[in-house]
Amino acid sequence: MKILETLMQKPWTAEQIAVDNTEDGFAVAIPPSKLGLRFFLGAIAVLMSLFVIGYSDRMVLSDWHPLSEPWLLWLNTAVVIVSSVLMHLSLVAAREGRFEGLKSNFMLAGVAAFAFLVGQAVACNQLIAAGYFAADNPANAYFYLLTVSHSVHLAGGLVAWGRVALRIRAGERDIAKLYESVDLCTVYWHFLLFVWLVFFVLMLFT
Repeated sequence: MKILETLMQKPWTAEQIAVDNTEDGFAVAIPPSKLGLRFFLGAIAVLMSLFVIGYSDRMVLSDWHPLSEPWLLWLNTAVVIVSSVLMHLSLVAAREGRFEGLKSNFMLAGVAAFAFLVGQAVACNQLIAAGYFAADNPANAYFYLLTVSHSVHLAGGLVAWGRVALRIRAGERDIAKLYESVDLCTVYWHFLLFVWLVFFVLMLFT
């Protein structure tokens, strides 16, 4: 009977998490949304790590000819850092119960992230106009692979940001309801900032 009860448990539900934690003598219930984000970030981390490993292994071959990174990448990097900082400030404002601070910083963080994506597109167009095509050299191909894959994930984050921004624009002022969404966006923003810094340093110094 004990085995049957164990098999019937649903560990993904909040109720079961609370029961399991209570039986262990402490309660550390993780919201399903945050748990889901952790799994998602873990999957992205594995994928990006494979890109880095592939880049490192491929660059030692004789047909690797590094391209000259456009100066715009430096500006884009500064913009994405600012976006992450603004997102963190919006979370701090939410913790302190300051709605206007949450609203202004959260909106500006999204605008900065969008500006980063536009800057990345411009940088890629500059390289293509200069004759750096993905098919011409493995270094070119990896540059586009790293930048585009990161941009796609950030674009996905902007979709989530847009949903929260619409709630704020619609007049929702309940910080308690907004906090979880802002917290998830902040974690995602910081993660993608770290990923981009790894990519940027890898491309810049190799």
